[in-house]
Amino acid sequence: MKVGMMKRRAVLGGMAALGVGAARAAPMPGLGPFGPGAPGRLNLITDVAGLKIGLADDARARTGTTVILPDARAAAAVDVRGGGPGTRETDALTAGNLVRSVDAVVLSGGSVYGLGAADGVAAWLGMRGRGFSLSKAPGVPPSPIVPTAILFDLANGGDKNWGMAPPYHDLGVRAIGRAAYGAFPLGTVGAGYGAGAGSLKGGLGSASLVTGDGMTVGAIVGVNCLGSVVEPGTKNFWAGAYEVGAEFGGLGPGSARVSGEDWGLAKLNPGARANTTIACIATDVALDADELKRVAMMAQDGLARAIRPVHSPFDGDVVFAISTAKREMPAGAPRPFVVARLGSIAGDVLARAIARGVYEATLPPGMAGQTWKNL
Repeated sequence: MKVGMMKRRAVLGGMAALGVGAARAAPMPGLGPFGPGAPGRLNLITDVAGLKIGLADDARARTGTTVILPDARAAAAVDVRGGGPGTRETDALTAGNLVRSVDAVVLSGGSVYGLGAADGVAAWLGMRGRGFSLSKAPGVPPSPIVPTAILFDLANGGDKNWGMAPPYHDLGVRAIGRAAYGAFPLGTVGAGYGAGAGSLKGGLGSASLVTGDGMTVGAIVGVNCLGSVVEPGTKNFWAGAYEVGAEFGGLGPGSARVSGEDWGLAKLNPGARANTTIACIATDVALDADELKRVAMMAQDGLARAIRPVHSPFDGDVVFAISTAKREMPAGAPRPFVVARLGSIAGDVLARAIARGVYEATLPPGMAGQTWKNL
């Protein structure tokens, strides 16, 4: 008890310069000013050092898979807010459990069938000796840790008559086999291939931000929400206030006023179908699993900044957070303050990624519907 109180007092004392007396007190080392920050070179999650992205999709089935692949096992956490999630191995990331790190993270279409993408990813990793081993022994393969979240794209008109052979194992293998650093496409690709964002075509989105003192945060998201990403009667994204440059159209924030029951271009207004927004936040800062849990929780606010309504009983919203640990904590800054900064940035970056995914989305061959650019 006394130790805990002492730690709390130390943190609060370290933060005191940020309060009422901030104007009179000299800034503490590591507490800024930092400058405004800016998107990384690519404005993608791959601006985070030590991270690859792999994409695969199936035009006939109108679905796809995205793999987030760190160079080495990465500390990770997850936060689930939707009422109808579909996940695999998220319990492994729970506090108190043995393994709170990942070899890869998978985001996939296909609803429950899409969880099979992780089988392909795990097989690919295991064949290369990557995975958790309590004690290495000849003939005993490692156990790759591949937490997965899926979205519902089964009703988009694609050919789902796959019988006993859903395509997701193969999609997982293809996606991780293509994983690479650098640029990758957005919109109708990977996990966002068959997605719908309210009444608009959804897609795969990504964005990044590098802080004034050099920390990087990136997000990748499959946008398949019940709610609308635009203000009712406009083309303005709810996330417009967070837009950098013209990364999703350049309209910025709108001025619309909405009533409590006006959901605009939601899938039903008000009503329900199967939906979900699934995402992964990454940072190069060396955070532990508990700190990443807070970042994931704060990042969920990015969904609320970009989608209305969100976290409904009919959405399966899931946000992962991982650290590639390529950068140490800023010297002199209290760790909780750095976590607060990273979590706040994660929410903003995720909101931008959501809008970018919808902005870049196109209709797959033969698919009816409306895109943002055709509003």
